Amino acid sequence: MALDSAKKSEIVAKFAKKENDTGSTEVQIALLTARIQELTSHLQDNPKDFSSRLGLLKIVSRRKKLMKYLKDKDYDRYTKIVSELGLRDR
Repeated sequence: MALDSAKKSEIVAKFAKKENDTGSTEVQIALLTARIQELTSHLQDNPKDFSSRLGLLKIVSRRKKLMKYLKDKDYDRYTKIVSELGLRDR
C-alpha cells in the first residue's frame, strides 16, 4: 500500500520548501493525504480488510495532529496547504 517512489518524489518536489526537504510539515501532510486517498480506494474495493482500516485511522490521526500543529504555528501556511490539497477546514 506504500506510495511508489515516482509519486512520492513528485509530491515532495511540489510541497518542499527547499531542495531535499522531506521532513517539513507540509510535505508530511501531503504524503499522508496521498496514502489516505490510496487506502480509501482500497477499502472501497475490500470492505472487510480491518487491518487496513485500522492503519487508515492511524494515518488520519497523524495527519490531524500535524495539521493542528501547523495551524497553531503558522496559519498562512496552513490555509495554503488546505486549499492546495482540497481538505476541509473546521
